[in-house]
Amino acid sequence: GQQLGYPVSSEAAAMARGSSAGFDHHITIFSPEGRLYQVEYAFKAVSQGGLTSIGVRGEDCAVVITQKKVPDKLLDASTVTHLFKLTEHIGCVMTGLSGDSASQVRRARYEAAEWKYKYGYEIPADMLCRRIADISQVYTQNANMRPLGCSMIMISIDEEYGPRLYKTDPAGYYCGYQACSVGSKQTEANNHLEKKIKKKPKLGYNEAVQLAITALSTVLSVDFKPSEIEVGVVTTENPEFRVLSDEDVDIHLTSIAEKD
Repeated sequence: GQQLGYPVSSEAAAMARGSSAGFDHHITIFSPEGRLYQVEYAFKAVSQGGLTSIGVRGEDCAVVITQKKVPDKLLDASTVTHLFKLTEHIGCVMTGLSGDSASQVRRARYEAAEWKYKYGYEIPADMLCRRIADISQVYTQNANMRPLGCSMIMISIDEEYGPRLYKTDPAGYYCGYQACSVGSKQTEANNHLEKKIKKKPKLGYNEAVQLAITALSTVLSVDFKPSEIEVGVVTTENPEFRVLSDEDVDIHLTSIAEKD
């Protein structure tokens, strides 16, 4: 600790740093204020990538959307994606560190397959989300693990309840939503979605897709080209999770432009 211009003992340096000193190194230790710093930093890591993702649930569908940034001219853009199919009927968008996201997706696919093998039917989305949340929670409790710096938004058409949208975070919390967002512009996106859903709570398929696109476009203040976003959908008439082609996305972008 030479910052103060003279040698300082490490205890004094810790005091100078304020009361949080030392509590952020060990993930499983509460600070005097009762906080787990590493878990809070994991949330920061989710926004660090600079991407924002949004999920919207309609009357007969659920939609996820995220930005598609290809960081390097030399990359093959078709291999860059944040949308993943977990089972035939459950898909998700991952936000945050891509390595952690891939690991969580792999685990989710494993858990879904395990469930199908054990019980003979496909895992419901809420059970899968709960399982992933439970696993994330363990990472906040064991010293030899770190939380994953990613958040998953999951959509599916539930056999019992219809369209479903769930989100889980690094703390191991999960919940169902009518619309939700995650990433660097989360607060702004949530405010936008809240206003729109309050005005019109019941959304058809096109409305849901277009609300998701408009919300993302508004909070980032950019007009998207089809190649700059990824949209994943499930509908009651076709409950299989699929990613919209650039042509399909373009149709929605055009109809949004015509509305304005």
